[in-house]
Amino acid sequence: MRKPTKKSTAIMVAVVTAVAAGGAAFAYWTAGGSGTGSAATSEGSANVTVVQTSDVTAMQPGDSAQALSGTFDNPNSGPAYVGTVTASIGGVTKAQDAPTGTCTASDYTLAGAAMTVNAEVPADDTGTWSGATIKFNNKSGVNQNACKGATVNLTYTVG
Repeated sequence: MRKPTKKSTAIMVAVVTAVAAGGAAFAYWTAGGSGTGSAATSEGSANVTVVQTSDVTAMQPGDSAQALSGTFDNPNSGPAYVGTVTASIGGVTKAQDAPTGTCTASDYTLAGAAMTVNAEVPADDTGTWSGATIKFNNKSGVNQNACKGATVNLTYTVG
């Protein structure tokens, strides 16, 4: 057997080092695993409030329709989307000194009660709505004196 030379020993050490380093670079264990996490959404938002800003006064038989309009109040920290606002007559309150008889929602007409808004109301801000009208019905041949001084209670629903 021949005695290794310095040159062959150096080559041998270099090859062994390269193989060991290369093997170390590609050596790893594979493993599976699992885990859990979570994300939270808000618990919902407070309702947007509809505020009527139009002033409807002095409705009487034969009078023309009066416009209903207003704003929204969004108390939330984020925007709220409003698709529609629908007006309805929640009831009629007769004046204390009104003549006897009945005065009901049928004595009034709402037109355009379902108003399309399709808008985002910014957080802590207001938006606007309009489009509906209200009118006193002139019922031919019917005494409507019981409606003198009555208050029409309007209800607004956001959709």
